[in-house]
Amino acid sequence: MTIRGFKQFFSVIFALILAGLGFSLGYSVKNLPQIGSIPSGEDLVRGIPGYYPSVVGALAVLGVLVGSILGPKIALRIISAGNAIERMSTRDKVAVGMGTFVGVVCSLPFVIPLLRVPYGGFPLGVLLVIIFVYLGIRATMSMKNEFRFIGTTPVPVDADGSEMSMEHAKILDTNVIIDGRIADVCRTGFMEGPIYVPGFVLDELQHIADSSDSLKRARGRRGLDILNAMQKEFPLVVRSLDNKLPSDARNDEVDTKLVKLAKKIGGHIVTNDFNLNKVAALQGVTVLNVNELANALKPVVLPGEEMPVTVIKEGKEQNQGVAYLDDGTMIVIEDGRRHIGEHLAVVVTSVLQTVAGKMIFARIKGGAYEEDEGGNGSGRGRPGSGPRFKVR
Repeated sequence: MTIRGFKQFFSVIFALILAGLGFSLGYSVKNLPQIGSIPSGEDLVRGIPGYYPSVVGALAVLGVLVGSILGPKIALRIISAGNAIERMSTRDKVAVGMGTFVGVVCSLPFVIPLLRVPYGGFPLGVLLVIIFVYLGIRATMSMKNEFRFIGTTPVPVDADGSEMSMEHAKILDTNVIIDGRIADVCRTGFMEGPIYVPGFVLDELQHIADSSDSLKRARGRRGLDILNAMQKEFPLVVRSLDNKLPSDARNDEVDTKLVKLAKKIGGHIVTNDFNLNKVAALQGVTVLNVNELANALKPVVLPGEEMPVTVIKEGKEQNQGVAYLDDGTMIVIEDGRRHIGEHLAVVVTSVLQTVAGKMIFARIKGGAYEEDEGGNGSGRGRPGSGPRFKVR
């Protein structure tokens, strides 16, 4: 059943249940006792013609309306709870089940006497059960690592079945997964050691993929698709080391969890987040930044070098033209505005390194000529226009 189908089905069932409850309440109006000057239900039924069927019908209709409004919201909460349970590890599921059982058993000595209280006993009993179940779950979750019968944490293994050493593991950040270049880096073989994907990173990816914003939803799904493709090609380790995360970091932000987990297991964080890079470096955690790797791999260009480029558009300053290298590096060409759409040979004058990458400044090569049809380069051009190549 799809999520939409479940919401519709649950809304109908919940509306019918509340309608039946409203009908039952209306039917029991005549059994209300007299309180002070307020007449009893039996007197109201006899004294006011049509009062009894009106109350029964109104409460039944009210139940349908309340059920129709609250049904989809409650169904969505149930679906979210189901997704959370599905993402839990086996140890967490067993611990939650044990905590629920312990809470219910501990609440029985208090709930059973309360059920005999005529007014308010049942709601108070339900409240006590919820409190005891919550405390039981918190207690068992805090002791799950000490319960041997719950099972041990799975040990990551290599393809040959031997235990995998998690020393210097590469911990992937959410941003670098969505970016996608990490898959290409792994294919080159330059990244050594196991690749680890924490459970809280997966949870954040799924939360982004379930977002109501179409852009965020597309980014989240792209990240999940990239992880699925990587898992088929590389031995990814997923969720196995989440128990190493300190207990006081369970409710922290994802970036904080990444730093604390990396410090605990001695791993390296792989990211393209500038802020996370700085925070992790301040705390002594090694960071592999994909953006820095991409900038380092760009070709080194020195002043005085010549290169052929195509002027794409005009620059910000007067008479400037803009071209790009194959790796996306921007070239600002002096007096290149009038040559938009032409192939030119330019000479590098200076190189500027920025956080976003390199920016190259150049001028059109002097000695005007234009290649003729024979390609001998002896054709004449406009003075100062530099060498031109016909656009095919």
